This record gives sequence, C-alpha cells and structure tokens, in this order.
Amino acid sequence: MLTKKTSKNQLTLRNEIVKQFPDIDYFEAEVADRKIILTPVKMKPLAADLVAIRAKMKALGITPADVAEAVKWARKRD
Repeated sequence: MLTKKTSKNQLTLRNEIVKQFPDIDYFEAEVADRKIILTPVKMKPLAADLVAIRAKMKALGITPADVAEAVKWARKRD
C-alpha cells in the first residue's frame, strides 16, 4: 500500500494495516536494508515491572542490603 510522508515527516498507516493491531498505540521503528520496519510494542505500567522485579529478587534471596552494597560498589572510584 502506498503511504506518503507529510511535510511534518509523519506517515499515516492505512486502516487495513491499523485494524490488524487494535490494542497497539506504539511501534518500535528501525531501518534495515533501506526499509522501515515497525514492530508493535505493548506498553505496560512501570508498577507491573517493579512487582515482577521485586518478586524475582525475593526468589533469588536478594535483600535491600545486597542492593545497597551493589550500588555502593558500582559508585566507588578506583
């Protein structure tokens, strides 16, 4: 399908394409072999990621003290 770039460098996707991604508002864009590749991205709340991270840390036995020590180590200057 033919798509035109506007004067503001925007592309409009045809309804036939957009209807195939009803719950998607964001796409990751990259260029490969002079082609624009759009990959659908589902955004999720940051809180959901934090819950998963905290659960994994608990399962691994990582404590807040371990995190504090790791930050201290990473910030030290040799």
